[in-house]
Amino acid sequence: MYQSAIDLDDVTAIDMHVHIEVDDHGHTSLPEPLVAAASAYFKTDGPRPAVDAVAQYYRERRMVAVVFTVDARTQLKHQPLSSTAIARAAAEHADVLIPFGSVDPRTGGAAVELADRLIREEGVRGFKFHPTVQGFDPRHDEYAPLWGLLERAGVPALFHTGQTGIGAGTPGGHGLRLGLSNPMLLDPIAADFPDLQIIMAHPSVPWQDEALSVATHKHNTWIDLSGWSPKYFPAELVRYANSLLKRRVLFGTDYPMLTPDRWLRDVQSTDLKPDVLPGILKDNAARLLGLAAR
Repeated sequence: MYQSAIDLDDVTAIDMHVHIEVDDHGHTSLPEPLVAAASAYFKTDGPRPAVDAVAQYYRERRMVAVVFTVDARTQLKHQPLSSTAIARAAAEHADVLIPFGSVDPRTGGAAVELADRLIREEGVRGFKFHPTVQGFDPRHDEYAPLWGLLERAGVPALFHTGQTGIGAGTPGGHGLRLGLSNPMLLDPIAADFPDLQIIMAHPSVPWQDEALSVATHKHNTWIDLSGWSPKYFPAELVRYANSLLKRRVLFGTDYPMLTPDRWLRDVQSTDLKPDVLPGILKDNAARLLGLAAR
C-alpha cells in the first residue's frame, strides 16, 4: 500500500498532472488512433514512459509527480491501464510519486466499489476524471455516490477542463464532446459536496472565465496550470493567479506532452509574480495533498 516518503524540504516542485500512458507490457492508455492524434496536436512524438521511468525523470529534477491514467473503457471500448498497478508502482517510488486513481463513472456501482478499494487497499491520494474522453456529464445525479465517496474519504477529484488534444483532427473528433469539459459543469458538484476538493485541470480555454468564476465562488475548487506552455496562459488567468486565487493555483505540466523543463523556462516570460511562484510550484499542492498544514 502506498505511503508517502516525500521530504518536502528536498523538493523543488510538485507536478499535479503527470500521465502514465503505457504499462510494463506495452499496453497504452488510449487506442492507437488517439495516441497518434494527441501526438500530432501537441507536436510531439516522444516516448511514453512507464512508471519507473517517470519516477527517475522527476527524481533527477528533485520534483514530485502526481501520476494517473484515465479509465474510459465505456466510451473508448479500450481496456484501461490498471490504477492498482500504478499505485503499487508508485509505492516503490514513494519519495517522488503520488498515485491518483481513475474509475469510469459510467460503470455505476462498480466505479464506486473500485474507487473505495483503491483508497482503502492501495492508498491512492485522489482521482482523475476526463468528462470528454469518458463521455459523461459530471452534473448528473447518477454520479453523486462517487463524489460522496471521495468527499468522505478526503481525497481530491481532478477534472480535465477545456479543449483537449485527444481526438483532435480525427473524423468527428472520435465522437468526443468538448462541452462535457466546461468547468461550469463542476459548479453543482462543488455546491453539493462542499468538502470535496475539486481541481480544474488546465487553462480552461475557451471557458477560462467560467473556471475563474467557479474558483472565486467555490473555495473547494483549485486550478492546475497544465497542458499549456505558460507563455500562452490567458491574461485573466495570470491576473487571478497573482491575486485572488494565488493559494489555489497549482503547477502541472501534462507530462509527457509538456515537460517541466519547458514549463519552468517559459514561465519566466510571463507576468506571474516571483512571490506567488513558490506557492504555485509547491506549497499549494502540499496543503491540498495533506503533505503540509493547511
